[in-house]
Amino acid sequence: MSASDTDTPLHYWRDGSVAHIRFNRPSVLNAIDIPTAHAFLDACRSAHDDASVRAVVISGEGRAFVAGGDLAALAHDPVETAREIIAAMHGGIALLAAMQAPVLASLHGVVAGGGLGIALACDLAIAAEGTRFKLAYVNIGASADCGTSWALPRLVGMRKAMEIALLGETFDAEEALRLGLVNRVVPAERLQEETARLVQRLADGPTLALGRLKHAIRASHNRDLEAQLDAEAADFIACASSRDFVEGVSAFRDKRLAGFEGR
Repeated sequence: MSASDTDTPLHYWRDGSVAHIRFNRPSVLNAIDIPTAHAFLDACRSAHDDASVRAVVISGEGRAFVAGGDLAALAHDPVETAREIIAAMHGGIALLAAMQAPVLASLHGVVAGGGLGIALACDLAIAAEGTRFKLAYVNIGASADCGTSWALPRLVGMRKAMEIALLGETFDAEEALRLGLVNRVVPAERLQEETARLVQRLADGPTLALGRLKHAIRASHNRDLEAQLDAEAADFIACASSRDFVEGVSAFRDKRLAGFEGR
């Protein structure tokens, strides 16, 4: 797709079993206004409700992933505009966490404010060299949204989360990798290729098992060990009754690659 604004602030499409969500306001670095927020919620709902989706990739058109909220849109009526944007964005982020399919963020350019929140809400993240990250909220006199205050301390620890949030400083992709905010950093010219390769690997995997794993890991912070052990047992039994488990065991015994169907 070309890096130009259209009347659609976000594109959603399917490529086989992979769903794509791409922010499409490149002239403002994909800053989030009310129409963008509602389009994001609609796209997340489409991916969540489609059982044939086995992986999701979120990206941004043009020179950035997402540069945060659209300050021009917020300037006119900040309270009501913020209320509407946040409600839609939070609804979408909750759906990303709830869906069975794994979600991959493909990051480049600027990842700031709510854009960082979207990236952290994904299950995995890949970033191009040269990507710049910034929480940014304190620079405009605001607190956080899009789940950043939940995800940051879980990923980087309380002290580092405080530094990122309270100082609002910019850091690069290598630092994001060191902190565990992204999984891989690749040359910018290889970002699309590596994104496609990684998301296809996820889409070809045992979707039920991936979904159970994703939810178990996310829930582990809120459970004690005994509760987590019980959840693991229930998840494994559920997977053991799936066609993918039968195929996985058979492939292991036959010394061949498994052909998972996602059921």
